[in-house]
Amino acid sequence: MAFASVYPAYVAKAERKGRTRAEVDQIILWLTGFTPEAFEAQIASKTDFETFFAQAPRLNPARAEIKGTVCGVRVEDVAEPLMREIRYLDKLVDELAKGKAMEKILRG
Repeated sequence: MAFASVYPAYVAKAERKGRTRAEVDQIILWLTGFTPEAFEAQIASKTDFETFFAQAPRLNPARAEIKGTVCGVRVEDVAEPLMREIRYLDKLVDELAKGKAMEKILRG
C-alpha cells in the first residue's frame, strides 16, 4: 500500500480533532528522520510503506518508548518489523488526535 494514499487519512484524522497537517508532518519527520523536502518526495513518488520506512534516513531510537494499543493490538508486541513501524506511526497520530501535547508525543 502506498504511504501517499494513507497520509491524507492521517492528516484528516488530526484536522477533525483541531490539529494541523504541520503537526502530523512534524511527527513523521521525528519518527523517520526525513527532511521536509525528502518527505515530500516520498509522497510525490507514491512509495509503499516498506520502501518509505526502508529509505528513512534515521528511524528515531525513542520510538521504542511508544506503548499502547492501536486497533486492539499492543504496539510493543507487534513482531513483524514493518508492521511495528506502521503501528508506531498510527499510535503517534492517535495521540495527536486525542489532544496530547506535542512534547509528550515526541517523547521529549
